[in-house]
Amino acid sequence: MMVKRWGKDTIAVLMTGTAILAIPSAAFSQAGTQSAGQPQNLLPAERPAAQPRPARPQPAPISSEPVQTDTAQPAADQSEPMTVDTRIETDAQRLLTEQDDATTQFAWTLAQAGELVDVIRNIGAEGLDPGDYRLPDLNAAIDAGEGAQLNRTASEIFAWLVEDVRDGRTPMDGRKQWFVVDPDADRYPTQEVMRAALTSGDISGTLMKLAPVHPDYARLRDELAATPLAKDKRRKLIVANMDRWRWLARDLGSQYLMTNVPEYQLRLTVNDQIISTYRTIVGKPGRTATPQIAELVEGVVFNPTWTVPQSIVKGEGLGNKVLNNPSWARTKGYKATRGANGWTSVVQQPGPGNALGLMKLHMPNKHAIFLHDTPSRGLFKQAERALSHGCIRTERAQELAITLAILGNASNTEEGRQEAAAQAVEISAAGKYKIVPIEKEMPVYITYFTMAQDIDGKLRSFPDIYGRDKAVLDSFEAPRKANRSRVTGEQVIPIVFDGA
Repeated sequence: MMVKRWGKDTIAVLMTGTAILAIPSAAFSQAGTQSAGQPQNLLPAERPAAQPRPARPQPAPISSEPVQTDTAQPAADQSEPMTVDTRIETDAQRLLTEQDDATTQFAWTLAQAGELVDVIRNIGAEGLDPGDYRLPDLNAAIDAGEGAQLNRTASEIFAWLVEDVRDGRTPMDGRKQWFVVDPDADRYPTQEVMRAALTSGDISGTLMKLAPVHPDYARLRDELAATPLAKDKRRKLIVANMDRWRWLARDLGSQYLMTNVPEYQLRLTVNDQIISTYRTIVGKPGRTATPQIAELVEGVVFNPTWTVPQSIVKGEGLGNKVLNNPSWARTKGYKATRGANGWTSVVQQPGPGNALGLMKLHMPNKHAIFLHDTPSRGLFKQAERALSHGCIRTERAQELAITLAILGNASNTEEGRQEAAAQAVEISAAGKYKIVPIEKEMPVYITYFTMAQDIDGKLRSFPDIYGRDKAVLDSFEAPRKANRSRVTGEQVIPIVFDGA
């Protein structure tokens, strides 16, 4: 799918598979300009389109055969949608006290241990420090010959390598406001990876299959190899951001949204290709800084209402102003009611002046974070856009909403996609509150990279607007931590207001 625009009577073209869906430009009230050129087929057959959302993430094999685990759970109650985080949070909490048993010993041959030595010596290419992996101990065990000492030492070291390549080396106390629960420890259990490596005899190849597959990680890896050792500061920044990719799931899915907070950009990605980008406005530094989360879009809300929080209704006097000045309230779209308990409730009705604009994404999460439109679209012209109360305001939000309504439609037929497009345009134009469910898997990743490929494919550094680099860099200077938690102990600070 791609959005293209030509001429003053712009037509937006949404491409799905080999078919083109033409939508009049009037459907998009927030016109933006996309790159010119001929449409491409961005949904190649070798990567199937996203399927209807399963109850749990499905394990991906590390080789041609799936890894078997005993961690399967019953399907979740479909009456309560599960987010990317909460779907595996129970397992994560369990693993706080039931860590992978790194001391489980496998039988290692001298040849396999010798390959493990080579892995350690070359692990610097992945932004990890060979000094973390006890090479003198391993060499001593090799000199002692095959047996209990070699089995124990090699097994422990390989387990550490699995954990760091798969999950990242930075412990949770170095990941500031990072609330993503990485599912890879469930998908690729340490002991199953070790068993696969020793059975196949390919120690290095099996381990490296755990590394992130995203092309941006590969770009950083290449940049690290090309950066001279004398440029120590730059190398450390590359390493820190390589590790941030390991904090995420190895496979992000066939279609997803990803926003890099310091870049102020949102990407819509299908089959590993960016098909559309949008400028964003993110949280101000401090208590309203945008946290890093991974959630699922449950639906697109067209023409949303905004329930004004009591901190504004009561604390800023909006409730009394609405009740005492009905003509002003009508111009702003506010409706107020006073309950039996004396509390005043204020709801802003749908409309172009609504604080949430004309669209928001329904993505339930404990942070109350979501992506939405804004009536203050002129702010997208500013270079520095850390201006919100934590939520992410998105330019050309109606375009994004209609595109997601099509991508999220469960129909695999062109007729079904055409119908979904027409319905989305009609709903958007009607001006009434309406939720369009997203039936196919559509994760949203809110990330924080201070070195990454920008939307034009250029490797760039971005300002560390929240000061989150230092903790990561410090963790690499400190000794490696074992038995690391998979969930953060940081406080969740729900967003109490956003908009405008």
